[in-house]
Amino acid sequence: MISLTDSQKIGMGLTGFGVFFLFFGMVLFFDKALLAIGNILFVAGLAFVIGLERTFKFFFQRHKFKATSFFLGGVVVVLIGWPIIGVVLEIYGFFLLFRGFFPVAVGFIRRVPVLGSILNLPGISGSTTRLNL
Repeated sequence: MISLTDSQKIGMGLTGFGVFFLFFGMVLFFDKALLAIGNILFVAGLAFVIGLERTFKFFFQRHKFKATSFFLGGVVVVLIGWPIIGVVLEIYGFFLLFRGFFPVAVGFIRRVPVLGSILNLPGISGSTTRLNL
């Protein structure tokens, strides 16, 4: 079992609430307040989980400058009050930031009993392979 420090536990809670508020804000037709709260909680939770220094190192690498600009720019646009444009920018930045992690996540999901059988279906398996996941 993985042992977590207290700050990592707090970070997991903040990140979970952030994802919940982001999802709920999108379900409620891009509610500005919920999306803003979700963004703040998600970024704060990420900083708590991996640490402040590693968060800055992750976001501000030279080759991730474009992705970080889109993601954090989307957060700012949501906070300004344009939720749909901000969420689109955030999603694009998120995929650019974490595209190296997606193949690892899909490989892990393929080993999970029920989800792995779904990912190995003919149409889905071909598309994940084609997308280089």
